[in-house]
Amino acid sequence: MDFITVIVFAPLLAAIIAGLGNRAIGNVPAKVVTTGALFLSCALSWPIFIGFLTGSETASVVPVLKWVESGRLTFDWALRVDTLTAIMLVVITSVSALVHLYSWGYMEEDPDQPRFFAYLSLFTFAMLMLVTADNLVQMFFGWEGVGLASYLLIGFWFKKPSAGAAAIKAFVVNRVGDLGFMLGIFGTFLVFQTTSIPAILEAAPAMQGVSHITFMGMRLDTMTVLCLLLFIGAMGKSAQLGLHTWLPDAMEGPTPVSALIHAATMVTAGVFMVCRLSPMFEAAPVALGVVTFIGAATCIFAATVGTTQWDIKRVIAYSTCSQLGYMFFAAGVGAYGPAMFHLFTHAFFKALLFLGAGSVIHAMHHEQDMRYYGGLRKEIPFTFWAMMAGTLAITGVGIYDLHVGFAGFWSKDAIIEVAFAKGSEVGLFAFWMGVFAALLTSFYSWRLMFLTFWGKPRWIESEHIQHSVHKTPEQAGEDKTGGYHPHESPWVMLVPLAVLSVGAVLAGQLFAGSFLDSADFWAGSIAYNEQLMHAMHNVPWLVKYAAFFVMVTGFVFAWYGYIKNTRFPGMVAEQLGPIYRFVYRKWMFDELYDIVFVKPSFWLGRVFWQRGDIGVVDRFGPDGAAWVVEKGAGLAKKVQSGYLYSYALIMLLGLVAAISWVIFS
Repeated sequence: MDFITVIVFAPLLAAIIAGLGNRAIGNVPAKVVTTGALFLSCALSWPIFIGFLTGSETASVVPVLKWVESGRLTFDWALRVDTLTAIMLVVITSVSALVHLYSWGYMEEDPDQPRFFAYLSLFTFAMLMLVTADNLVQMFFGWEGVGLASYLLIGFWFKKPSAGAAAIKAFVVNRVGDLGFMLGIFGTFLVFQTTSIPAILEAAPAMQGVSHITFMGMRLDTMTVLCLLLFIGAMGKSAQLGLHTWLPDAMEGPTPVSALIHAATMVTAGVFMVCRLSPMFEAAPVALGVVTFIGAATCIFAATVGTTQWDIKRVIAYSTCSQLGYMFFAAGVGAYGPAMFHLFTHAFFKALLFLGAGSVIHAMHHEQDMRYYGGLRKEIPFTFWAMMAGTLAITGVGIYDLHVGFAGFWSKDAIIEVAFAKGSEVGLFAFWMGVFAALLTSFYSWRLMFLTFWGKPRWIESEHIQHSVHKTPEQAGEDKTGGYHPHESPWVMLVPLAVLSVGAVLAGQLFAGSFLDSADFWAGSIAYNEQLMHAMHNVPWLVKYAAFFVMVTGFVFAWYGYIKNTRFPGMVAEQLGPIYRFVYRKWMFDELYDIVFVKPSFWLGRVFWQRGDIGVVDRFGPDGAAWVVEKGAGLAKKVQSGYLYSYALIMLLGLVAAISWVIFS
């Protein structure tokens, strides 16, 4: 625990050095400082996590400084470390350290490397501040910090219009969620008279059903309102249905950004917040029902869209959105342990898939459309086997009877089982949505693998490859490669893939017992429902094997459509017609929001600008004042004629006026 301040503040110090001193120290020292700081934080985080696993560590709070004292609002800046924090520490620092190392190769040709590495480290610091927060204001500080850093990283290539637009979209959509989060914090302080998380969680159970507020003539349960407002913040940050539209567009940023922010860390902030405040949510059953429904709906929505996308990063992005839905509906049914377990395992295999996709893109001269891939397993074998490990993990390959399996087998299947064990209507809804999403997950994951690594090479059809080898498909003739042969990535990109592959293979096997079956491991850091966890292990065998059956089914469909009969997917898409186009266009959310929010906002902005700002404010404000000054100056200029007799006349008139004033006053 003595090293917690080093873990948190080392990335901040590195970001300052690389960001402000990059011209003085140069590219390589900036990368060394930031990467070294993250590996230091990672090395110090794992012993804390292992300490909680073995029971040698206990929860503690490390004070940093006095922060605010204003009437009844008082709070300090302190770092809280418990089991929940320890899990997030290893996830954040491990993935961030590997992403920093990976970026040495991926961003090698970029002229602004110090700025990129400074942004990465700044993001990591903000995320660490969020997960170590001992009060809601400190959590909000980290919450907004990761929002700012993600904006900077998504729009890193600011000369690229699509990147700038994606960064703004992410920032604006997250502000919508953050408004709800702020209102939730304000309301929590109003009700509990404190922002201290331990004090709030201690008092929350006694508030269930006994406190109400009146809003617009409606009498509402206080805890339900507070939890729903807080969950709106989680929906924005974790890209849940309705506030999800920013996540796929965020793929415009560099691939290491996608792996760090949109797979393993920032998007899981909402899940962490719900689990951290789980005693509050347990006191609001209606809010938990909403969390379950939104999570299950997001799970199935994103999975359907992922089956139709061609951009390799967008497929993985929608997969992330879907997996976050699993975590939320697990939390919604009260299974916070399985939710955090899936967050933990997902960080490894999803970061692996994103970085593996980056290696493919690097090999394919920045081509991201899978229709121009094919046959790459022989050209980039290391990347192929790494992505194979990630695919086996996300699809949940494993054998129940032998108790062996990849990471997703332990965590995702546990969520499906616990949703069934919950038994309520919303729990069963989540169960069926989770099973169907597991089928689609298997299908789109193997679709990605078959399109990328199997089949005939389709490289020369890519404009990126044509530009590289200066050959068109016609010029290439029978040589479908056009003379271009993808190359394996450098070792600094492959080492992170190897490490993450180990996590994708073993993370579930090693830690399932602690996460799922040990109340002592959680030590009060979440609301652990021991009865529900026991019920999870006693569900019918059909429920236990449901995820396995649909996983195999998804694999068979993908194999048939993209290996055996490659014309079949096109025939299905043509037969489905409007349904396929609806799903391909992401359920038309962007078009709907454009009509309902974007266009009216621009219209209103133009009205206020042209008629309000220009027509009223400018006319009667600065422009009007300037007109008055100009006219007054013109009149005054006429008085300054330069003739002596004019000045004498003015003096005489002034003297007469003065004498008249004296006489008649």
